Amino acid sequence: VLDDQLAYWRQRLTGVPTLELPTDRPRPAQRSSAGAVFDFQIPAEVVDGLRALSRDAGVSMFMTVFGAFNVLLGRYSGQEDIVVGTPIANRNRAEIEGLIGYFVNTLVLRTDLTGDPTFAELLSRLRTETLAAYAHQDVPFEQLVDELGVVRDRSRTPLFQVLFNYATGDGEDHTVEDASVPHPMPVKFDLAITLAEAGSGLVGSVQYSTVLFDDDRMVRLV
Repeated sequence: VLDDQLAYWRQRLTGVPTLELPTDRPRPAQRSSAGAVFDFQIPAEVVDGLRALSRDAGVSMFMTVFGAFNVLLGRYSGQEDIVVGTPIANRNRAEIEGLIGYFVNTLVLRTDLTGDPTFAELLSRLRTETLAAYAHQDVPFEQLVDELGVVRDRSRTPLFQVLFNYATGDGEDHTVEDASVPHPMPVKFDLAITLAEAGSGLVGSVQYSTVLFDDDRMVRLV
């Protein structure tokens, strides 16, 4: 099973590009954990449209908002091959659902923006990509990096530098306070976006490296 899964990732991640987002300062030779975070909110009427689009396209909300995020990254970078990491619960067997412990793994998703696809076409591509990744989720990310022989670069995290996380909510509405007001926070990646369902809307946060990005750029991105 492990050999089969590793073979999939070797094929899928061969020649992955480095995502080159525009930065406000040159990237240092060694990455820093200095960062900031701020919260934001997507209103219910926008989320209603996203959910309707997801139903019509036969995809999950994760796929829809992840697709939109990848389009944004493509516009910022000018690239058509976008690589982003995403955490997954990794509890894909009934026998382990009741166990206490940390099972989360990280998947590397590669989004194909070539050919100027419509958003419906992009969602179809993402559905195929995401379901295939889910089917091969058992390889620990650290082992995957070792098996792929990734050349370590002290200025970047291996394979991907941007993380996207989507969490289902508790059904209750939440109000974000101090939106767009950054607060210092150690960060693991250049950029990390988290979205969570909160009743009829979505709440989110953006974590980013202050060594690379100014606060104003991140506010504009959101």
